[in-house]
Amino acid sequence: MKTESLSQPSGPWRLAGQFYALTKPRVVQLIVFCAVIGMFLSRPGLPNWRPLVFATVGIWLVASAAAAFNCLVEQKIDAVMRRTSWRPSATGELGSLPILGFSALLCGLGMLLLYVEVNPLTMWLTFGTFIGYAVIYTVLLKPATPQNIVIGGASGAMPPVLGWAAMTNTVSPEALILFLIIFLWTPPHFWSLALYRTEDYRKSGLPMLPVTHGSRYTRLQALLYTVLLTAVSLMPWAMHSAGLIYAASALLLGGVFLGYAWQLLRRYSDALARAMFRYSIVYLSLLFAAMLVDHYLPL
Repeated sequence: MKTESLSQPSGPWRLAGQFYALTKPRVVQLIVFCAVIGMFLSRPGLPNWRPLVFATVGIWLVASAAAAFNCLVEQKIDAVMRRTSWRPSATGELGSLPILGFSALLCGLGMLLLYVEVNPLTMWLTFGTFIGYAVIYTVLLKPATPQNIVIGGASGAMPPVLGWAAMTNTVSPEALILFLIIFLWTPPHFWSLALYRTEDYRKSGLPMLPVTHGSRYTRLQALLYTVLLTAVSLMPWAMHSAGLIYAASALLLGGVFLGYAWQLLRRYSDALARAMFRYSIVYLSLLFAAMLVDHYLPL
């Protein structure tokens, strides 16, 4: 849990920091990174800088808006969970109306930027992603079913599709494979977190899989999804849209991920679940980076 520093900034800087915290910067960084990779992969050469910059900023703004709206909806849940109780929405430092206004402002600015400077397709896809995450996942699915992460993962898997659409004004099969990779990555990523935060989720009342079906069932599901993920991650190579650099990287990174999932099934510990969660972020970042390297240095 984050603790307050004795030298906290005051006044406008503190308020700005509170609003910034609502945007979940680390999560949004990974979202924007995957979107930018989609932009670069969509063309043989370097993408046009103008739509690249405006698409990046627009997607970042809408993703940040969705994160802030999530904090608003889940402020009571966040308040009872050690991992999230520090958020300004959970502590009551920021009220509901300012958070709602902040989210609407970011979303509106992002959509306007995408519509005017990129293309309407990217704007509508990004807005659909906002609705999918902020409303369908956060409001409807998360409190209703232990499969919330699986179904809601569709919204989290959209960034490379948004990046691809921003550069080409289309959604190609290659972009959908990138979507599928992130879609299959999401369950083992979040379930490894949920495993070592089970008591937090139990207190919150959310029907996360470790709470409703137990630890071993969750670990088995995480392993099965990791197997599927490793297989699907080789599809770009099988379809000849990626070369040996990517294929070797996918096998290596997937092998390590499988190792974590297998060990987690055999001998659970919170430390191992935490290590798998952290590696899952490294895995996705390096996998997409390998795609980018392979795209410009094919073998």
